[in-house]
Amino acid sequence: MEIAALPLVDEHAIVVAAGADDVWRGLSEALDGAFSPFGMAGYARLIGSADRRESGPRPLAEGSTLPGFRVVSAVPRRELVLRGSHRFSTYALTFRIEHVAPDRSRLTAESRATFPGLAGGLYRRLVIGTGGHAVGMRRLLSSVRRRSE
Repeated sequence: MEIAALPLVDEHAIVVAAGADDVWRGLSEALDGAFSPFGMAGYARLIGSADRRESGPRPLAEGSTLPGFRVVSAVPRRELVLRGSHRFSTYALTFRIEHVAPDRSRLTAESRATFPGLAGGLYRRLVIGTGGHAVGMRRLLSSVRRRSE
């Protein structure tokens, strides 16, 4: 399934007092930290993720993996697209960096996913319905800001 065909889950944005180079570096570092092998690798195995460990070049580039995700597109300083799947969902996470002003950038994170079947619907309620996904995304964006500024 094409990423654009996946239903939109949510979108979060943050303004960062840094240029696109610093935000790109901060994004890669924050993702590596958030999806470190210690917690996420076990979770990725438990739910049957296609990609279960970190691999590939750093900073993240096409073909790199994080537990639960594979980088399908990386345009440095502009856009990073991650895709993943497991027993309960097929999903994508797209980060876009936009120039706002000198040394100011807007970082947007767009989540898309499908949750097929009864098990997928229950998983959606657990992850999306409880607000856990939104909290996690806000924390991730805040981490990118701290690492970038």
